[in-house]
Amino acid sequence: MNSPIQNLLVVGTGTMGGGIAQVAAAVGATVFLYDLVPGAAVKARQRIEDSLRRAETKGYVTATVRERTLKGLRPIECMDEARGVAVVVEAVREELSVKQAVFQELEKKTQPETSLWTNTSMISITEIARPMRHPERLVGVHFFNPVPRMELVEIIAGERTSEATLVTAEASVRHWGKTPVRAPDRPGFIVNRLLDALLREALALHEEGVSHMEIDTAVRLGLNFPMGPMELMDLVGLDTIQDCLKSQAAGMKRPVDCGTDLPRLVAEGKFGKKSGEGFYTYET
Repeated sequence: MNSPIQNLLVVGTGTMGGGIAQVAAAVGATVFLYDLVPGAAVKARQRIEDSLRRAETKGYVTATVRERTLKGLRPIECMDEARGVAVVVEAVREELSVKQAVFQELEKKTQPETSLWTNTSMISITEIARPMRHPERLVGVHFFNPVPRMELVEIIAGERTSEATLVTAEASVRHWGKTPVRAPDRPGFIVNRLLDALLREALALHEEGVSHMEIDTAVRLGLNFPMGPMELMDLVGLDTIQDCLKSQAAGMKRPVDCGTDLPRLVAEGKFGKKSGEGFYTYET
């Protein structure tokens, strides 16, 4: 299917789910917002509205885009209100059993032709689809944070994902202004697999006595990256980074190699920007 998606359901309205809903609604799609937590979908829409108003004030978006986006966002309290949508995007927490349960439920509540997308950054699409009756409907569609600004989307096929499901996903994200790349169903896909190596080496350098500021400056200026690895870890959250490094190591069947500095900071509650201190110190 190459025609633009006109309506979709986003399940999970946190940072990623809200961002995906925003970029789809910005080009005219009707997006139903659903979350297991009562009232969370309404709050997500309010967060998007607040963000768009700030962006409009700074000249990043027009009033027309803001109004069109907000018009397309429709919070719901029951998934049955979104029957007949062309696509369902799952954006719940990164836990295999949780995602499997969501898609088993979605198979019952959606039409057979509805495409089912999982926004996972690490988990195997084949494993998520294993309990499903029709795994050909499921595809990995990995957006990056912050979704409205990040252009790349990794498209990942499981063992039984159909070509039609893949094509629908690629055409849709292109219409939303993103650039899709097909990635293998392997731990970390493409970006996080490469990032894993960079972060582990940056942590090793830090433990060898190189300061976090020197590492970041070298990477920004020497590799032309917009942000250094230590800044990036602070932004994402050191606790999240530690979990990702462990997950990647397990998936690749190799020893966990987080060093000692990262686990120490996490144990001390220094998670980076969100806690006010990590490798750097921030104003709270």
